[in-house]
Amino acid sequence: MNILAINPGHNGSAALLVDGELKFYIEEERLSRNKYDGNPFVGILEGLKYGVDILVLGGTSEQFPQLPWTGEDPYSGLLRKFNPNIQVINVGTYHHLGHAAGAFYNSGFEKAAAVIVDGSGSRREIEVNENFKNPGFETESIFNCDYEEGIKPVFNTYGGNYDTQRVMSEDIEMDSAITIVKAYEAVSEYLGFGYIEAGKTMGLAPYGKENEFIPSLFYNGRGNKNVFIPNYPAGSFVDHSRHPLLELKEDPKAWHSDHTKVTDAAKDLAWAVQDETQTLVGDLIEKAVDKTGHSNIVIAGGYGLNCVANYYYQERFPDLNIFVDPISHDGGTAIGLAKLIHYEQNKEDKTIRPMTTLYLGPERKEDYDFGDIETKSVKAADVAKLIADKNIVALFQGRSEAGPRALGNRSILYDPTDPNGKDFVNTVKGREWFRPFAGSMLQENFEEWFETRGLKESPYMMYAMDFKTDKHGEVPAITHVDGTCRIQTVTKEQNPNYYSLIKEFDKITGVPILFNTSFNLAGQPLVETLEDAMMTVKNSDINYLYLPDIGKLVHYPYNDSLVEDMEEAA
Repeated sequence: MNILAINPGHNGSAALLVDGELKFYIEEERLSRNKYDGNPFVGILEGLKYGVDILVLGGTSEQFPQLPWTGEDPYSGLLRKFNPNIQVINVGTYHHLGHAAGAFYNSGFEKAAAVIVDGSGSRREIEVNENFKNPGFETESIFNCDYEEGIKPVFNTYGGNYDTQRVMSEDIEMDSAITIVKAYEAVSEYLGFGYIEAGKTMGLAPYGKENEFIPSLFYNGRGNKNVFIPNYPAGSFVDHSRHPLLELKEDPKAWHSDHTKVTDAAKDLAWAVQDETQTLVGDLIEKAVDKTGHSNIVIAGGYGLNCVANYYYQERFPDLNIFVDPISHDGGTAIGLAKLIHYEQNKEDKTIRPMTTLYLGPERKEDYDFGDIETKSVKAADVAKLIADKNIVALFQGRSEAGPRALGNRSILYDPTDPNGKDFVNTVKGREWFRPFAGSMLQENFEEWFETRGLKESPYMMYAMDFKTDKHGEVPAITHVDGTCRIQTVTKEQNPNYYSLIKEFDKITGVPILFNTSFNLAGQPLVETLEDAMMTVKNSDINYLYLPDIGKLVHYPYNDSLVEDMEEAA
């Protein structure tokens, strides 16, 4: 049985399950080339190449636009034209269930508590009395997850605008207050990033500190209404008119490209929202343990991508087994819902299928026709030497990575020992000056370099970790201002070509780590096809494109003068 599930909203995605096995996962933005694109029509067409028996519609609402004449939703209508016998299952009003199912079925745990921390999930109406139903949106949830008994909610928090009345019980909290991710969205909007760019706020936070003039952002777990203005479902706002320190005196984006213009208020507010929200999620984890009795915890929802908080949980809860879904944003609900429907329709199947790879993009045959562009046959050692000589090398191979992290199939690589590396690559990619870069390292050196807090590996780059004291200053290009690095561990089995490249770099430099960032330019999705890769390199100051699948290096010499000009200007 082939089950195709989609998430139609932002981070639009499609996931195909064939007899319980995940065949592919793809986000629509990779195919359409529009950042955060929804409505995964191209993803559906990818699924049709394999055949589809069941279409699962996710999202946040049962209501979809209707097509003229037939009255169908657009997704069912598209599939019907290829196969009129496809069964359609709409689970749109259970958004957090999709998050919980993805995290649980990916974790490999037989039983667990799922903690979902999201901005705004499905709109629900809670009956207050026989005359009134209270509207609110899913924000935080706890589920009891079990292969035998299924996935059942045990606690839900709902948020709404000022028309939402307060409801408190053992298993429900609802009011118009700002919740965890809404606070993060509001601060991100205040800082000029847009509410969906919370990762930039996380990157700025270590530049700040506790500031006595910034009021507490939360009271008793709910957002401070003297600081925040709720706005559901999309975004929320900082009410800077109430606090002189937070009053905006100029364009909030003015400092993004000039570090001399950033204010203490901007840095300290980012620090505060990171500090207070990760503490609250920790409290929610404690509640999950109390309510379910489980020591296995799975985490999903947009906040699951907060790699600083994920590392904090490892310190706060050394006795818990915590799995953070690496595709914890809304796109990952497509995987969760596909697996949920599979297990519901095949109740005798109790097979535990943990996630073992994120190289889940559709398989495709690339046309390696380079025309008159210069190419050269190379080995990993040759490319490692280029990187050690301070050249930026883009890497393209195999199937694309699922989720937002580049893991060595769609990556831009550089020398992590270059003290100017962060500024150099940020300029090449067009990113803000304060944003840090990640690293990829040999698995066998992981505990030698990092304070792992009990983790044996970090294959999906979900943690920003402290370096060991004796490694401070060794890789300045990927060391954030707080002495951390978001790190990926790599084994030969996981990615043989990438492992070999890191190994050769280690032989040259004595450093078993490569500077790794996503293969895209600012504001663009990660590249998906070879055509995307070549176009990105052509339109940037990147000189080399490495294609280990065919042992070729593509050289773009017309970029050389651009890089030289940048180095002279620096």
